[in-house]
Amino acid sequence: MTPDDVKTAAQRLFTAEQTGKQTGLLSIAYPGMTMDDAYLVQSALINHHKSEGRSVIGWKIGLTSKAMQAALNIDIPDSGVLLDNMLFANGAKVPAGRFIQPRIEAEIAFVMKSDLAGPDVTVEQVLDATDYVAPSLEILDTRILRVDPGSGKTRNICDTISDNAANGGIVMGDAKLDPRKVDMRWIGAIASCNGEVEETGLGAGVLNDPALGIVWLANRLANYGDTIKAGEIVLSGSFIRPIEAPAGSVIEADFGEFGIVSCRFG
Repeated sequence: MTPDDVKTAAQRLFTAEQTGKQTGLLSIAYPGMTMDDAYLVQSALINHHKSEGRSVIGWKIGLTSKAMQAALNIDIPDSGVLLDNMLFANGAKVPAGRFIQPRIEAEIAFVMKSDLAGPDVTVEQVLDATDYVAPSLEILDTRILRVDPGSGKTRNICDTISDNAANGGIVMGDAKLDPRKVDMRWIGAIASCNGEVEETGLGAGVLNDPALGIVWLANRLANYGDTIKAGEIVLSGSFIRPIEAPAGSVIEADFGEFGIVSCRFG
């Protein structure tokens, strides 16, 4: 993609978010698009938001499960950026029309107490840099059509990365856990919509250890001269399949002894 292509693609995504009207697949508009191109589009999209006064509060990691990687025919995760207006309190009501096609995932969030810079970051370094981990929900949204109506082609990894890894929001749970005193592989959640259980899962679904997601992100960011910074939140990746959350939905993820994380959609 040329610099003008990147600028145009990012503007399409930004307009889609502002208007609530999805844009077509970028992978069709730019058939030679690469993952590197997609991250450039994502960066340009985030710059649009910064110009509107938004600030970065962290990162999200996606596609950490084998099932989701197989669905998009890739073998690595992807990442996106968390902005200040994406953070919701536990139990919050999400205003009607805030998102286009919201879905929910259950995750373990890492809150950092010190910077973490790659390359060659290890799990031990991740744990040293983490203030605490917390149960959380990620609100997914998509500014790009999931399926092209003309060809039937579905979004690919380049579409998803460009669209800020389909990130929409984050709901933080109330528990603050010491990552060295809890086995994150066994942190689980029962996720329900309107009182009906939809999904269950365990932290081990995230690369067998959620901390490995943070390792991957820190090392990937090093390729672009960036770091995970103290105070930032990092969503380590979902261990359930996405749950649709249409208007009127009440979403709860029961993390057992670590509490319930919930939100409702207006």
